[in-house]
Amino acid sequence: MKNILVIGAGLSASSMLRYFTQHAEKENWSIKVVDRDDKLAKAKVANCDRAEGFAINALDPNERRPLIEWADLVISMLPAQFHVEVAKDCVTYKTNLITPSYISKEMLALDQAAKDAGILIMNEIGVDPGIDHMSAKKVLDEIEERGGVMHIFESFTGGLIAPESDDNPWNYKFTWNPRNVVLAGQGSAAKFIQEGQYKYIPYNKLFRRTEIIPIDGYGDFEGYANRDSLKYRAKYGLDDIPTIYRGTFRRKGFSKAWDTFVQLGATDDSYILEGSKDMTKRDFINSFLPYNPNDSVELKLRHYLKIDMDDIIWDKLVWLGIFEKKTMGFEEDVTPAYFLQKILEEKWTLKPDDKDMIVMWHKFVYKMNDHFEEINSHMVVIGEDQTYTAMSNTVGLPCAICAKMILNGTIGLKGVHIPIHKEVYEPILNDLENYGIKFIEKAVHPPIMYLDPSMA
Repeated sequence: MKNILVIGAGLSASSMLRYFTQHAEKENWSIKVVDRDDKLAKAKVANCDRAEGFAINALDPNERRPLIEWADLVISMLPAQFHVEVAKDCVTYKTNLITPSYISKEMLALDQAAKDAGILIMNEIGVDPGIDHMSAKKVLDEIEERGGVMHIFESFTGGLIAPESDDNPWNYKFTWNPRNVVLAGQGSAAKFIQEGQYKYIPYNKLFRRTEIIPIDGYGDFEGYANRDSLKYRAKYGLDDIPTIYRGTFRRKGFSKAWDTFVQLGATDDSYILEGSKDMTKRDFINSFLPYNPNDSVELKLRHYLKIDMDDIIWDKLVWLGIFEKKTMGFEEDVTPAYFLQKILEEKWTLKPDDKDMIVMWHKFVYKMNDHFEEINSHMVVIGEDQTYTAMSNTVGLPCAICAKMILNGTIGLKGVHIPIHKEVYEPILNDLENYGIKFIEKAVHPPIMYLDPSMA
Protein backbone atom coordinates (compact mmCIF):
# COMPACT_ATOMS: atom_id res chain seq x y z
CA MET A 1 0.00 0.00 0.00
CA LYS A 2 1.14 3.55 -0.81
CA ASN A 3 0.23 6.48 1.43
CA ILE A 4 -0.80 9.89 0.03
CA LEU A 5 -1.04 13.04 2.13
CA VAL A 6 -2.86 16.03 0.63
CA ILE A 7 -2.38 19.31 2.51
CA GLY A 8 -5.20 21.69 1.60
CA ALA A 9 -8.70 20.76 0.41
CA GLY A 10 -9.74 23.98 -1.32
CA LEU A 11 -11.38 24.41 -4.71
CA SER A 12 -8.27 23.65 -6.75
CA ALA A 13 -7.91 20.29 -4.96
CA SER A 14 -11.38 18.99 -5.85
CA SER A 15 -10.58 17.29 -9.16
CA MET A 16 -7.33 15.84 -7.81
CA LEU A 17 -9.10 14.31 -4.82
CA ARG A 18 -11.81 12.85 -7.05
CA TYR A 19 -9.06 11.19 -9.11
CA PHE A 20 -7.40 9.79 -6.00
CA THR A 21 -10.61 8.38 -4.52
CA GLN A 22 -11.65 6.85 -7.86
CA HIS A 23 -8.27 5.12 -8.26
CA ALA A 24 -7.57 4.27 -4.61
CA GLU A 25 -8.83 0.69 -4.73
CA LYS A 26 -7.08 -0.25 -7.97
CA GLU A 27 -3.80 1.44 -7.05
CA ASN A 28 -3.89 0.30 -3.40
CA TRP A 29 -3.64 3.83 -1.98
CA SER A 30 -4.36 5.11 1.51
CA ILE A 31 -5.24 8.81 1.45
CA LYS A 32 -5.28 11.45 4.15
CA VAL A 33 -6.59 14.94 3.40
CA VAL A 34 -5.92 17.71 5.90
CA ASP A 35 -7.20 21.26 5.98
CA ARG A 36 -7.89 23.88 8.61
CA ASP A 37 -11.58 23.29 7.80
CA ASP A 38 -12.52 19.88 9.19
CA LYS A 39 -15.86 19.68 7.34
CA LEU A 40 -14.27 20.57 4.02
CA ALA A 41 -11.56 17.93 4.37
CA LYS A 42 -14.10 15.24 5.27
CA ALA A 43 -16.53 16.21 2.51
CA LYS A 44 -13.94 15.95 -0.27
CA VAL A 45 -13.33 12.22 0.44
CA ALA A 46 -16.64 11.22 2.03
CA ASN A 47 -17.42 8.45 -0.45
CA CYS A 48 -14.08 6.60 -0.23
CA ASP A 49 -13.32 4.11 2.53
CA ARG A 50 -9.60 4.32 1.73
CA ALA A 51 -9.52 8.03 2.50
CA GLU A 52 -10.05 10.20 5.53
CA GLY A 53 -10.21 13.94 6.00
CA PHE A 54 -9.56 15.92 9.15
CA ALA A 55 -8.35 19.27 10.40
CA ILE A 56 -4.83 20.21 11.38
CA ASN A 57 -2.77 23.37 11.48
CA ALA A 58 -0.45 22.56 8.60
CA LEU A 59 1.82 25.45 9.57
CA ASP A 60 2.55 23.78 12.91
CA PRO A 61 5.48 21.38 12.37
CA ASN A 62 4.42 19.26 15.34
CA GLU A 63 1.09 18.52 13.68
CA ARG A 64 2.46 18.26 10.15
CA ARG A 65 5.57 16.13 10.54
CA PRO A 66 4.05 12.83 11.77
CA LEU A 67 1.80 12.82 8.71
CA ILE A 68 4.69 13.56 6.34
CA GLU A 69 6.65 10.72 7.93
CA TRP A 70 3.66 8.40 7.35
CA ALA A 71 3.30 9.38 3.69
CA ASP A 72 5.05 8.09 0.60
CA LEU A 73 3.96 11.22 -1.26
CA VAL A 74 2.79 14.67 -0.15
CA ILE A 75 0.82 17.09 -2.33
CA SER A 76 0.96 20.60 -0.90
CA MET A 77 -1.92 22.84 -1.96
CA LEU A 78 -0.92 25.47 0.58
CA PRO A 79 -0.15 29.06 -0.46
CA ALA A 80 3.21 29.11 -2.24
CA GLN A 81 5.16 30.74 0.60
CA PHE A 82 4.61 27.69 2.83
CA HIS A 83 5.85 25.01 0.44
CA VAL A 84 9.51 25.24 1.42
CA GLU A 85 8.93 24.28 5.07
CA VAL A 86 6.90 21.29 3.91
CA ALA A 87 9.69 20.42 1.47
CA LYS A 88 12.30 20.50 4.23
CA ASP A 89 10.22 18.01 6.22
CA CYS A 90 9.88 15.84 3.13
CA VAL A 91 13.67 15.77 2.77
CA THR A 92 14.02 14.79 6.44
CA TYR A 93 11.53 11.92 6.16
CA LYS A 94 12.45 10.96 2.58
CA THR A 95 8.96 11.63 1.28
CA ASN A 96 8.25 12.72 -2.30
CA LEU A 97 6.51 16.07 -2.79
CA ILE A 98 4.34 17.72 -5.46
CA THR A 99 3.29 21.39 -5.57
CA PRO A 100 1.49 23.25 -8.39
CA SER A 101 3.26 26.52 -7.53
CA TYR A 102 6.13 28.36 -9.16
CA ILE A 103 9.51 27.08 -8.05
CA SER A 104 11.26 29.49 -5.68
CA LYS A 105 14.98 30.07 -5.12
CA GLU A 106 14.56 28.59 -1.63
CA MET A 107 12.95 25.47 -3.10
CA LEU A 108 15.62 25.14 -5.78
CA ALA A 109 18.27 25.33 -3.06
CA LEU A 110 16.94 21.98 -1.74
CA ASP A 111 17.85 20.16 -4.96
CA GLN A 112 20.96 18.39 -3.67
CA ALA A 113 19.36 17.56 -0.33
CA ALA A 114 16.41 16.00 -2.15
CA LYS A 115 18.75 13.98 -4.35
CA ASP A 116 20.67 12.80 -1.28
CA ALA A 117 17.33 11.77 0.29
CA GLY A 118 16.38 9.90 -2.88
CA ILE A 119 13.16 11.85 -3.39
CA LEU A 120 11.52 13.90 -6.13
CA ILE A 121 10.14 17.38 -5.45
CA MET A 122 8.02 18.26 -8.47
CA ASN A 123 6.89 21.90 -8.75
CA GLU A 124 4.90 23.85 -11.34
CA ILE A 125 2.62 20.91 -12.17
CA GLY A 126 -0.74 22.66 -12.45
CA VAL A 127 -2.13 24.58 -15.42
CA ASP A 128 0.00 27.73 -15.61
CA PRO A 129 2.56 26.80 -14.53
CA GLY A 130 2.24 23.16 -15.50
CA ILE A 131 0.26 22.25 -18.59
CA ASP A 132 1.85 25.26 -20.31
CA HIS A 133 5.33 23.79 -19.70
CA MET A 134 4.40 20.28 -20.77
CA SER A 135 2.48 21.21 -23.92
CA ALA A 136 5.13 23.71 -25.03
CA LYS A 137 8.06 21.39 -24.33
CA LYS A 138 6.40 18.58 -26.27
CA VAL A 139 6.30 20.68 -29.46
CA LEU A 140 9.70 22.28 -28.82
CA ASP A 141 11.33 18.86 -28.44
CA GLU A 142 9.64 17.61 -31.61
CA ILE A 143 10.90 20.63 -33.55
CA GLU A 144 14.42 20.08 -32.24
CA GLU A 145 14.31 16.37 -33.14
CA ARG A 146 13.38 17.33 -36.70
CA GLY A 147 16.34 19.71 -36.90
CA GLY A 148 14.40 22.95 -36.55
CA VAL A 149 15.84 26.02 -34.83
CA MET A 150 13.36 28.07 -32.80
CA HIS A 151 12.90 31.72 -33.73
CA ILE A 152 9.68 32.81 -31.98
CA PHE A 153 7.84 31.35 -29.01
CA GLU A 154 4.67 32.96 -27.67
CA SER A 155 2.33 31.57 -25.02
CA PHE A 156 -0.90 32.86 -23.46
CA THR A 157 -3.21 31.43 -20.81
CA GLY A 158 -6.45 32.79 -19.39
CA GLY A 159 -8.92 31.76 -16.72
CA LEU A 160 -12.22 33.05 -18.09
CA ILE A 161 -15.97 32.56 -18.09
CA ALA A 162 -17.39 29.89 -20.40
CA PRO A 163 -19.40 31.20 -23.39
CA GLU A 164 -22.67 29.76 -22.06
CA SER A 165 -22.20 31.70 -18.79
CA ASP A 166 -20.91 34.92 -20.34
CA ASP A 167 -23.68 37.38 -19.51
CA ASN A 168 -21.99 40.71 -18.78
CA PRO A 169 -20.36 43.47 -20.89
CA TRP A 170 -16.89 42.73 -19.51
CA ASN A 171 -17.08 39.11 -20.71
CA TYR A 172 -15.35 38.20 -17.48
CA LYS A 173 -15.99 36.77 -14.00
CA PHE A 174 -13.66 35.73 -11.19
CA THR A 175 -12.58 32.13 -11.64
CA TRP A 176 -9.55 32.44 -9.36
CA ASN A 177 -8.34 34.69 -6.55
CA PRO A 178 -9.96 38.13 -7.07
CA ARG A 179 -7.06 39.90 -5.37
CA ASN A 180 -4.62 38.49 -7.92
CA VAL A 181 -6.78 39.82 -10.75
CA VAL A 182 -6.86 43.34 -9.31
CA LEU A 183 -3.10 43.38 -8.69
CA ALA A 184 -2.11 41.68 -11.97
CA GLY A 185 0.96 43.17 -13.61
CA GLN A 186 2.10 45.24 -10.65
CA GLY A 187 5.53 45.12 -9.04
CA SER A 188 7.79 45.38 -12.06
CA ALA A 189 7.73 46.10 -15.77
CA ALA A 190 6.79 43.28 -18.10
CA LYS A 191 9.88 42.19 -20.01
CA PHE A 192 10.41 40.05 -23.07
CA ILE A 193 12.68 39.84 -26.10
CA GLN A 194 11.60 40.72 -29.65
CA GLU A 195 13.85 39.91 -32.61
CA GLY A 196 16.87 40.09 -30.33
CA GLN A 197 15.84 43.39 -28.70
CA TYR A 198 14.89 43.52 -25.02
CA LYS A 199 11.51 45.14 -24.51
CA TYR A 200 9.84 46.47 -21.37
CA ILE A 201 6.26 47.53 -20.68
CA PRO A 202 5.66 49.55 -17.49
CA TYR A 203 2.50 48.86 -15.49
CA ASN A 204 0.83 52.10 -16.59
CA LYS A 205 1.07 50.97 -20.23
CA LEU A 206 0.56 47.23 -19.79
CA PHE A 207 -3.14 47.03 -20.65
CA ARG A 208 -2.80 49.18 -23.76
CA ARG A 209 -0.15 46.92 -25.34
CA THR A 210 -2.15 43.86 -26.26
CA GLU A 211 -2.17 41.24 -28.98
CA ILE A 212 -5.38 39.86 -30.51
CA ILE A 213 -5.48 36.07 -30.91
CA PRO A 214 -8.38 34.24 -32.62
CA ILE A 215 -9.16 30.76 -31.29
CA ASP A 216 -11.12 28.49 -33.64
CA GLY A 217 -14.70 28.17 -32.43
CA TYR A 218 -14.30 30.67 -29.57
CA GLY A 219 -13.65 34.03 -31.22
CA ASP A 220 -11.07 36.67 -30.41
CA PHE A 221 -9.02 36.95 -27.25
CA GLU A 222 -6.56 39.63 -26.26
CA GLY A 223 -3.31 39.00 -24.45
CA TYR A 224 -1.25 41.30 -22.28
CA ALA A 225 2.33 40.59 -21.28
CA ASN A 226 3.29 38.66 -18.15
CA ARG A 227 5.92 40.21 -15.91
CA ASP A 228 8.96 38.15 -16.91
CA SER A 229 9.01 36.14 -20.12
CA LEU A 230 12.80 35.99 -20.17
CA LYS A 231 13.15 33.38 -17.43
CA TYR A 232 11.54 30.80 -19.71
CA ARG A 233 14.45 30.85 -22.14
CA ALA A 234 16.58 28.77 -19.80
CA LYS A 235 13.66 26.58 -18.64
CA TYR A 236 12.84 25.59 -22.22
CA GLY A 237 16.41 25.47 -23.49
CA LEU A 238 15.81 28.56 -25.66
CA ASP A 239 18.70 30.74 -24.48
CA ASP A 240 19.45 31.97 -28.00
CA ILE A 241 15.88 32.45 -29.25
CA PRO A 242 15.35 35.95 -30.75
CA THR A 243 11.71 36.29 -29.58
CA ILE A 244 9.97 34.95 -26.49
CA TYR A 245 6.78 36.41 -25.08
CA ARG A 246 4.28 35.08 -22.51
CA GLY A 247 1.03 36.66 -21.52
CA THR A 248 -2.44 36.45 -20.03
CA PHE A 249 -5.69 36.12 -21.99
CA ARG A 250 -8.82 38.19 -21.57
CA ARG A 251 -11.72 38.69 -23.94
CA LYS A 252 -11.29 41.38 -26.58
CA GLY A 253 -12.02 44.82 -25.12
CA PHE A 254 -11.38 43.94 -21.47
CA SER A 255 -7.91 45.44 -21.19
CA LYS A 256 -8.77 48.89 -22.52
CA ALA A 257 -11.63 49.14 -20.02
CA TRP A 258 -9.51 47.78 -17.15
CA ASP A 259 -6.89 50.41 -17.93
CA THR A 260 -9.43 52.97 -16.72
CA PHE A 261 -8.90 51.77 -13.17
CA VAL A 262 -5.12 51.60 -13.62
CA GLN A 263 -4.92 55.20 -14.82
CA LEU A 264 -7.31 56.33 -12.11
CA GLY A 265 -5.12 54.77 -9.40
CA ALA A 266 -7.86 52.46 -8.15
CA THR A 267 -5.69 49.31 -8.33
CA ASP A 268 -3.05 50.68 -5.93
CA ASP A 269 -2.54 48.47 -2.87
CA SER A 270 0.34 50.44 -1.33
CA TYR A 271 -1.57 52.81 0.96
CA ILE A 272 -4.75 53.10 3.03
CA LEU A 273 -7.48 55.31 1.61
CA GLU A 274 -8.44 57.65 4.44
CA GLY A 275 -12.14 57.61 5.26
CA SER A 276 -12.81 54.70 2.90
CA LYS A 277 -14.83 52.70 5.44
CA ASP A 278 -17.58 55.31 5.14
CA MET A 279 -17.25 55.97 1.41
CA THR A 280 -19.89 55.07 -1.15
CA LYS A 281 -18.79 53.60 -4.45
CA ARG A 282 -19.36 57.02 -5.96
CA ASP A 283 -17.19 58.65 -3.28
CA PHE A 284 -14.45 56.14 -4.01
CA ILE A 285 -14.30 57.04 -7.70
CA ASN A 286 -14.58 60.75 -6.91
CA SER A 287 -11.62 60.57 -4.50
CA PHE A 288 -9.27 60.16 -7.49
CA LEU A 289 -10.77 62.99 -9.54
CA PRO A 290 -10.07 66.75 -9.55
CA TYR A 291 -12.27 68.90 -7.34
CA ASN A 292 -15.08 70.62 -9.23
CA PRO A 293 -18.35 71.32 -7.40
CA ASN A 294 -20.19 72.06 -10.64
CA ASP A 295 -19.54 68.80 -12.50
CA SER A 296 -20.89 65.36 -11.72
CA VAL A 297 -18.58 62.44 -10.92
CA GLU A 298 -19.53 60.89 -14.26
CA LEU A 299 -18.59 64.03 -16.19
CA LYS A 300 -15.31 64.48 -14.32
CA LEU A 301 -14.32 60.86 -14.98
CA ARG A 302 -15.10 61.15 -18.70
CA HIS A 303 -13.11 64.36 -18.99
CA TYR A 304 -10.21 63.11 -16.87
CA LEU A 305 -9.74 59.90 -18.86
CA LYS A 306 -11.09 61.18 -22.19
CA ILE A 307 -13.93 58.67 -22.41
CA ASP A 308 -16.61 59.56 -24.97
CA MET A 309 -20.29 59.02 -24.23
CA ASP A 310 -20.58 56.46 -27.02
CA ASP A 311 -17.44 54.55 -25.98
CA ILE A 312 -18.29 50.97 -25.02
CA ILE A 313 -15.94 51.40 -22.05
CA TRP A 314 -18.54 53.69 -20.51
CA ASP A 315 -21.20 50.98 -20.63
CA LYS A 316 -18.82 48.60 -18.84
CA LEU A 317 -18.10 51.11 -16.08
CA VAL A 318 -21.75 52.01 -15.50
CA TRP A 319 -22.72 48.32 -15.42
CA LEU A 320 -20.26 47.74 -12.55
CA GLY A 321 -22.22 50.21 -10.41
CA ILE A 322 -19.22 52.39 -9.60
CA PHE A 323 -21.38 55.50 -9.44
CA GLU A 324 -23.87 54.11 -6.92
CA LYS A 325 -24.38 55.91 -3.60
CA LYS A 326 -23.85 52.70 -1.67
CA THR A 327 -21.33 52.04 1.10
CA MET A 328 -19.39 48.76 1.22
CA GLY A 329 -19.73 48.05 4.94
CA PHE A 330 -16.02 48.06 5.76
CA GLU A 331 -15.15 48.01 9.44
CA GLU A 332 -11.94 49.97 8.82
CA ASP A 333 -10.27 51.96 6.09
CA VAL A 334 -8.88 49.90 3.21
CA THR A 335 -6.54 50.25 0.24
CA PRO A 336 -7.86 51.41 -3.15
CA ALA A 337 -7.23 47.95 -4.60
CA TYR A 338 -9.26 46.26 -1.87
CA PHE A 339 -12.14 48.72 -2.31
CA LEU A 340 -12.18 48.06 -6.05
CA GLN A 341 -11.99 44.30 -5.48
CA LYS A 342 -15.13 44.38 -3.35
CA ILE A 343 -17.00 46.40 -5.97
CA LEU A 344 -16.01 43.86 -8.61
CA GLU A 345 -16.95 40.86 -6.47
CA GLU A 346 -20.55 42.07 -6.45
CA LYS A 347 -20.69 41.77 -10.24
CA TRP A 348 -18.02 39.28 -11.26
CA THR A 349 -18.78 36.42 -8.86
CA LEU A 350 -19.83 33.15 -10.51
CA LYS A 351 -23.50 32.27 -10.26
CA PRO A 352 -24.42 28.76 -9.01
CA ASP A 353 -24.92 27.41 -12.55
CA ASP A 354 -22.00 29.26 -14.17
CA LYS A 355 -19.11 27.41 -15.75
CA ASP A 356 -15.56 28.64 -16.14
CA MET A 357 -13.12 28.18 -19.02
CA ILE A 358 -9.36 27.81 -19.39
CA VAL A 359 -7.84 28.89 -22.70
CA MET A 360 -4.17 28.29 -23.60
CA TRP A 361 -2.41 29.10 -26.86
CA HIS A 362 1.16 28.64 -28.11
CA LYS A 363 2.91 29.94 -31.20
CA PHE A 364 6.08 28.30 -32.50
CA VAL A 365 8.02 29.80 -35.41
CA TYR A 366 11.18 27.92 -36.34
CA LYS A 367 13.69 27.71 -39.15
CA MET A 368 13.88 24.41 -40.98
CA ASN A 369 16.74 24.26 -43.48
CA ASP A 370 16.45 27.62 -45.29
CA HIS A 371 12.83 28.57 -44.56
CA PHE A 372 10.53 29.41 -41.66
CA GLU A 373 7.62 27.27 -40.48
CA GLU A 374 4.95 27.97 -37.86
CA ILE A 375 2.80 25.82 -35.59
CA ASN A 376 -0.05 27.10 -33.44
CA SER A 377 -1.36 24.96 -30.59
CA HIS A 378 -4.38 25.66 -28.41
CA MET A 379 -6.42 24.11 -25.60
CA VAL A 380 -9.90 25.07 -24.37
CA VAL A 381 -11.38 23.43 -21.27
CA ILE A 382 -14.89 24.12 -19.98
CA GLY A 383 -15.69 23.44 -16.33
CA GLU A 384 -18.21 20.80 -15.28
CA ASP A 385 -19.81 22.72 -12.42
CA GLN A 386 -18.92 24.86 -9.40
CA THR A 387 -16.88 22.06 -7.79
CA TYR A 388 -15.11 20.50 -10.74
CA THR A 389 -14.27 23.72 -12.51
CA ALA A 390 -11.98 24.05 -15.51
CA MET A 391 -9.46 25.58 -13.12
CA SER A 392 -9.74 22.67 -10.68
CA ASN A 393 -9.46 20.10 -13.48
CA THR A 394 -6.44 21.70 -15.13
CA VAL A 395 -4.63 22.31 -11.83
CA GLY A 396 -5.58 19.10 -10.02
CA LEU A 397 -5.44 16.43 -12.70
CA PRO A 398 -1.79 17.00 -13.69
CA CYS A 399 -0.89 16.78 -9.98
CA ALA A 400 -2.88 13.56 -9.59
CA ILE A 401 -1.46 11.86 -12.68
CA CYS A 402 2.07 12.85 -11.70
CA ALA A 403 1.41 11.44 -8.21
CA LYS A 404 0.39 8.09 -9.68
CA MET A 405 3.54 7.99 -11.80
CA ILE A 406 5.78 8.75 -8.81
CA LEU A 407 4.11 6.12 -6.65
CA ASN A 408 4.36 3.55 -9.45
CA GLY A 409 8.05 4.32 -9.95
CA THR A 410 7.68 5.39 -13.57
CA ILE A 411 9.52 8.68 -13.04
CA GLY A 412 13.22 8.22 -12.37
CA LEU A 413 14.03 11.84 -11.55
CA LYS A 414 15.33 12.85 -8.13
CA GLY A 415 15.84 16.32 -6.75
CA VAL A 416 13.85 19.52 -7.42
CA HIS A 417 12.23 19.70 -10.87
CA ILE A 418 9.49 21.13 -13.07
CA PRO A 419 7.69 18.93 -15.68
CA ILE A 420 9.80 19.66 -18.76
CA HIS A 421 11.25 16.15 -19.16
CA LYS A 422 9.74 13.83 -21.75
CA GLU A 423 9.38 10.98 -19.25
CA VAL A 424 7.10 13.28 -17.26
CA TYR A 425 5.16 15.36 -19.79
CA GLU A 426 4.44 12.69 -22.41
CA PRO A 427 2.41 10.26 -20.25
CA ILE A 428 0.70 13.10 -18.36
CA LEU A 429 -0.43 14.85 -21.57
CA ASN A 430 -1.61 11.52 -22.97
CA ASP A 431 -3.63 10.77 -19.82
CA LEU A 432 -5.08 14.29 -19.69
CA GLU A 433 -6.65 13.73 -23.11
CA ASN A 434 -8.88 11.10 -21.47
CA TYR A 435 -10.35 13.96 -19.43
CA GLY A 436 -10.92 16.31 -22.36
CA ILE A 437 -7.75 18.31 -21.74
CA LYS A 438 -6.04 18.22 -25.10
CA PHE A 439 -4.28 20.47 -27.58
CA ILE A 440 -5.13 21.08 -31.21
CA GLU A 441 -2.09 21.79 -33.35
CA LYS A 442 -2.09 23.31 -36.82
CA ALA A 443 0.53 24.54 -39.27
CA VAL A 444 0.30 28.20 -40.34
CA HIS A 445 1.33 29.24 -43.87
CA PRO A 446 3.04 31.59 -44.24
CA PRO A 447 4.45 32.13 -40.73
CA ILE A 448 3.40 35.34 -38.95
CA MET A 449 6.73 36.70 -37.84
CA TYR A 450 5.88 39.56 -35.47
CA LEU A 451 3.77 40.01 -32.36
CA ASP A 452 2.78 43.53 -33.34
CA PRO A 453 4.47 46.04 -35.66
CA SER A 454 4.50 48.61 -32.84
CA MET A 455 6.75 46.32 -30.80
CA ALA A 456 9.50 46.06 -33.42
